[in-house]
Amino acid sequence: MVRNLCSKGSTAYYYWTLLLSSYHVILLSTLIHPSLGSKTRRFKWDVEYMFWSPDCVENIVMGINGQFPGPNIRARAGDTVHVELTNKLYTEGVVIHWHGIRQFGSPWADGTASISQCAINPGETFIYQFKVERAGTYFYHGHYGMQRSAGLYGSLIVNLPEGEREPFHYDREFSLLLSDWWHQSAHEQEVALASNPIRWINEPQSVLINGRGQHNCSLAARFSSSSKAVAQCHFRGDEQCAPKILSVLPNKTYRIRLACTTALSSLNFAIGGHKMVVVEADGNYVQPFATDDLDIYSGETYSVLVTTDQDPTLNYWVSVGVRGRRPNTPPALTILNYRTTAAIELPKSPPPVTPQWNDYARSVALSKKVLSRMGTPKPPAKYDRRIILLNSQNKVDGFTKWAVNNVSLTLPSTPYLGSIRYGLMKAFDQRSPPDDYPADYNINEPPSNPNATIRNTVYRFDFNTTIDVILQNANALSVNLSEIHPWHLHGHDFWVLGYGEGKFTDKDAKGFNLKNPPLRNTAVVFPYGWTALRFVADNPGVWSFHCHIEPHIHMGMAVVFAEGVELVRNVPAEALTCGLTAKMFLNGT
Repeated sequence: MVRNLCSKGSTAYYYWTLLLSSYHVILLSTLIHPSLGSKTRRFKWDVEYMFWSPDCVENIVMGINGQFPGPNIRARAGDTVHVELTNKLYTEGVVIHWHGIRQFGSPWADGTASISQCAINPGETFIYQFKVERAGTYFYHGHYGMQRSAGLYGSLIVNLPEGEREPFHYDREFSLLLSDWWHQSAHEQEVALASNPIRWINEPQSVLINGRGQHNCSLAARFSSSSKAVAQCHFRGDEQCAPKILSVLPNKTYRIRLACTTALSSLNFAIGGHKMVVVEADGNYVQPFATDDLDIYSGETYSVLVTTDQDPTLNYWVSVGVRGRRPNTPPALTILNYRTTAAIELPKSPPPVTPQWNDYARSVALSKKVLSRMGTPKPPAKYDRRIILLNSQNKVDGFTKWAVNNVSLTLPSTPYLGSIRYGLMKAFDQRSPPDDYPADYNINEPPSNPNATIRNTVYRFDFNTTIDVILQNANALSVNLSEIHPWHLHGHDFWVLGYGEGKFTDKDAKGFNLKNPPLRNTAVVFPYGWTALRFVADNPGVWSFHCHIEPHIHMGMAVVFAEGVELVRNVPAEALTCGLTAKMFLNGT
């Protein structure tokens, strides 16, 4: 038993690998003995719809305890988070996914409807309880229907245990949650995407910073080059859409935590006149590197350090613009305010210019700069199984879908965690999904046969084996169109081994970065290219792996991984009171 637990590729093996770095010894002791000095952080939440004006236009948002975005969670590594969540929506279920939290020992708390749990019905209460084992920048969001688009999200920050210090210095921090916003409701969007012909939802009306943006005016109207007149924003400061100003002191270093929970948009973050140093990505330390701006894709998180070493008599723009899609949405703006200057003083220079939306070479080059910091576990040298996942747009009975290896995912009525754990074989399709796509498939043209199939199959991995996933992008249904897809893996981090153009071949594997690849939970595959990932299937449970663009996952761009489910114990019955597991409980079998 001890030999198996510490075998190469297991979680324990990598914890012992970390011990080789004296820098991580203290942190490791927290991971192995999380009870030392840990606390239980308790929250009681009501999820409900409410009227709000995120971008100065009143609409209906999904909030928590009357707040939008939802309440911030702060904990320390080793703490237990206990959230008593009551669904006060009138006619729909709800779940919440804790994005980036790996849920070791609590796969039912992952918050994925039909995968880890049943949706929480109106009027019902469900308790999420899980440990946060590693410091970092995370967030949470709805994972049922398109509730993330409706505004169900918030920040989750995990600090180091008391007495420990980060490997970089900063004086204070800000946490920025970046999102996009439509005036069309999430329900309307769901119906539009499921229509035949499809009614595309178009670009968002606004980009929001901590739930605040401006649709009918601009803070930087006087710098506008648009032929269409743009009104200047005037705020008292108490409006729901008024920007939250980042007030700073001169000659200090600030940590800015960034979390991107957008439904569609890829973003670019910049501060006028200031460089930033990237130090963390998806809860993992990275080799620090300086940059003028940073691309951030849906599902990603970063920490950057900014030193306030510019003219303290001026204020500076904080700008978040759209990348990867034609920018029909204006950038979100707020102000970096040096406290030696009045906060109402607008910057004298125009906001930073967002890089060209389709300059993908620049995007790839920036992604390749993200490398793991010394002491981070290295990937296994070899893999046990490789799956190549073709990202394509397809048709099913005339309806537009997104698919993986020609399969568009639909979820069953019984959560996979329950059906696999209890051997309910009729709960979902038992056929094995394809590990590859046809060799003669032309990724540079629309599919010659656009028809896909709808299934709810599962990729099953032997426990503690090393898995390679190659994300292969391709042309969509329209000519000369291949979209960015940021892929998020639940329950794990993976190593990003490399990016490439065109079709992946075995020869490309020779160029994999096995020395210092970054550990991430979200990685992007660029148009007409591939991205190579490697992870160890060491977390018993059933886990979603999907494109983090909300319309794409809604239209089937996802797969399901299962590993070591027989090792899962003590699943709360409340998580499985639907479908065949509910009938099993009623029958007492």
